Amino acid sequence: MRWVSWCITVVIHKDRSPRVTDSSLFSVVAGSAEPIYRQLVAQVRRCVAGGQLKAGDELPSVRDLAQSLAVNPMTVSKAYGLLEAEGLVTRRRGLAMVIAEQHRRAQPAADRIDLLRPTLERAAQEVRQLQLPAAQALILFKTILNEQEGD
Repeated sequence: MRWVSWCITVVIHKDRSPRVTDSSLFSVVAGSAEPIYRQLVAQVRRCVAGGQLKAGDELPSVRDLAQSLAVNPMTVSKAYGLLEAEGLVTRRRGLAMVIAEQHRRAQPAADRIDLLRPTLERAAQEVRQLQLPAAQALILFKTILNEQEGD
């Protein structure tokens, strides 16, 4: 009688860079006056400033993000190129873009507020143009904040 022995090798690959697969981090407003690539750049800046994205986190591929947002891949590529030029992300040949090493933790609150201020100034201008009472706009803003926290 002949015995046959088998050897099974299991290779476990641990990816050292967490992937950003949560597409809710990225969204675009097609009708906005701000170009889509700038919207994406601003969103990545805010996510890094707020600590949602940290050093070593991988961004979605150009193709995947373009498909999930239904935009041209060149638009995403342009945004990624600008982020790389700023030093916010690092390109790795043949691999995903990652958040650069110097972004290990969230920025101080004052810096994050500076990032938010232009958005709130535009919202305040729209409230004035629509001639809405400030109290009503603040109630709406609080409602929107609470809706987002509930998700």
